[in-house]
Amino acid sequence: MTAPAPDPRDRPPTTGDDASFQRNAARDSGQGSFFGRRKGHRLRPHQSELIADLLPRLDIAAGERGPFDPAARFDRPIEQVRIEIGFGGGEHLVAEALAFPRTGFIGCEPYVNGMAKILTQIEAHDIGNIRLFAGDASDLLAWLPRASLARIDLIHPDPWPKRRHWKRRFVQDATIAEMARLLRPGSEFRFVSDIADYCAWTLSHFARSPDFLWLAERADDWRKPWPGYTMTRYGRKAMREGRRAAYLRFRRERGSV
Repeated sequence: MTAPAPDPRDRPPTTGDDASFQRNAARDSGQGSFFGRRKGHRLRPHQSELIADLLPRLDIAAGERGPFDPAARFDRPIEQVRIEIGFGGGEHLVAEALAFPRTGFIGCEPYVNGMAKILTQIEAHDIGNIRLFAGDASDLLAWLPRASLARIDLIHPDPWPKRRHWKRRFVQDATIAEMARLLRPGSEFRFVSDIADYCAWTLSHFARSPDFLWLAERADDWRKPWPGYTMTRYGRKAMREGRRAAYLRFRRERGSV
């Protein structure tokens, strides 16, 4: 895949710290690379209430520091569990949860504003099949059992464009190996970004993994969203500004991981 060099201005917006959110996300280990920033604008009063009251009830980890069955953390029986890492404003995650009510969804998001937005939507739509994790996604992946996930989505992640920050990108050899452990054979990791460098980075890292197969057979397979994809607000903004995203799908192959 060839694409123009990324413009350093073309990156997802960042947000700032909120003390109450930090207290509720106190389970973060603080170890290893952190795949995001927690900064954000001050919350409105009701958003602060949701962070304080609703978030703890939807916390998928609920104080856990070791392996646990994610399917058991939902109030009703579910057929499979999916994760979206860094869900931003929650547009895609909410749409998927409403479209697939028998699937359990886990949203990982370190940004306080993103967490507040999705809590507002969960309350408004009375969504019962979303659970949340307000910390480092790598911690959550480490706690989940083998072959416990049906899909992992990473949509418009922070590109960390500076070379010295590349180690903070979520896609690394170690996280690919961890996803191979967690995804069932035949399930998928899906990645969306309008940053050409991060797309090339992702393709090169997955190309050297024996556990995944890139599913594109023609250019339109990665130039166009997959069927049923819900465009995020950031994605629509990128399109208006002339930046084209790549939509990458990688299938977990059968193996020994």
